[in-house]
Amino acid sequence: MADDTSGVRPLSPHLQIYRWQVPMLTSILTRITGNALIVSALLWVWWLLAAATSPEAFATADGFLTSWFGDLVMTLSVLGLWYHYLAGLRHLIYDAGRGLDIPTAEKLGWACIIGSVVLTVLTLIIV
Repeated sequence: MADDTSGVRPLSPHLQIYRWQVPMLTSILTRITGNALIVSALLWVWWLLAAATSPEAFATADGFLTSWFGDLVMTLSVLGLWYHYLAGLRHLIYDAGRGLDIPTAEKLGWACIIGSVVLTVLTLIIV
């Protein structure tokens, strides 16, 4: 019979033993930004519904979205939108079978991070 050593070692590796790498970080950030974009979309829907409902409801929603906190949330939403877009392009490159080696994956990860910051700044300057 096989030697059962499952009680001696963990069944699967945990985050504590992994060395953080850029592709790992970008994968996690893609999931975070995807969920954050859902929240920002709900805020936009709230603003539009409030505009269609009554002046008081619109004043409340508009007051929130134009406050310093609303500006921060919307700025981070723009950052998340650009990041999620660039990460999607990176995954299209991966799906084509390119960029899967570690050095290229690291460069593509940094391109997503730096590119999203640059595009966010450009968007805020233009808009």
